[in-house]
Amino acid sequence: MPRKYLVTILLLTATVLLVCSPVLAKSFTYKRLGNAQDAQTTPRFGIAMMGGGSDLDEAFRWLGDKANGGDFLVLRAHGSDDYNSYVKGLSTLNSVATLVIPDKNTAQDPQVAEIIHHAEAIFIAGGDQSLYVNFWQGTPVQDALNAHIAARKPIGGTSAGLAVLGEYVFACLADKPDDPNLSSVQVLSNPFFYRVTIVRDYLKIPLLENLITDSHFAKRDRLGRSLGFLARIVQDGWAKNPREIAIDEKSALLVEADGKSKVIGTGKGVYFLRVTEAPKVCQKDQPLTLHNISAYLGPTGSTFDLPSWTGAGGQSYTLDVDAGIVHSSRPDKSLY
Repeated sequence: MPRKYLVTILLLTATVLLVCSPVLAKSFTYKRLGNAQDAQTTPRFGIAMMGGGSDLDEAFRWLGDKANGGDFLVLRAHGSDDYNSYVKGLSTLNSVATLVIPDKNTAQDPQVAEIIHHAEAIFIAGGDQSLYVNFWQGTPVQDALNAHIAARKPIGGTSAGLAVLGEYVFACLADKPDDPNLSSVQVLSNPFFYRVTIVRDYLKIPLLENLITDSHFAKRDRLGRSLGFLARIVQDGWAKNPREIAIDEKSALLVEADGKSKVIGTGKGVYFLRVTEAPKVCQKDQPLTLHNISAYLGPTGSTFDLPSWTGAGGQSYTLDVDAGIVHSSRPDKSLY
């Protein structure tokens, strides 16, 4: 075979390999609405923590305003760009874009991290937080998100997007796509149930250190599982007094740069929980016993200061768990 034909065949083969290689393939989806050129502006830090269910205009408007006329980026592991027109209609923004990062290979693409670096505000959509952990942890995506936070740019999330904001994350790693949600009964009866998978050090938001989050809280009866998560954090030696911000559907917590926050929405509000002593019983296949959990319910219109862990306009009470049964000190004994 003549040498020139052999070289041509080798070049064609190399081209096919480059196009077909799953490592090199650019499989992210990026759809942008607004100005194609990035804005030059200085955003203001804040955290929009949303509990899922119906989207709250006020929360998105607040997060969009923090971008200060810049570029707003929605991050997803799957899904569409439905948020683009919705968010664009609420705030004065240079652009709103959705970036879908569907696997770990794609998260290694330098273009993906570059897109994240240019955003003034980031919102992590709902879905399945196990995808965010499995696909993005240990990749340039995680690094870009933490660089965004370190640069004091605003960030927010709802449902699964809320779940990854705290230092501790219920990662759903043992879940299957067709499994129902992990229930309070399962965790209270066995805090070491195989689906209780908690990871840490995913995002580094100083105001949310030593803290786990949960969403759809009262609507899906998640108090018991949250208390199990907190007990496991202590039992596993990660912290002595971990905290939780648990947000009901149709509620949100808007956190300013100094840690002062307000509760908005039409749901039951936001629950602030803190462990004050080690669990009495937190062992595999044994029901949980945990006493003196400090609780505070912040309804719509109330405020809460994260650094001092104190609130105004809400109700303080205590929770106890005895052999897997939760008790409340509220006058009507209600849990929510």
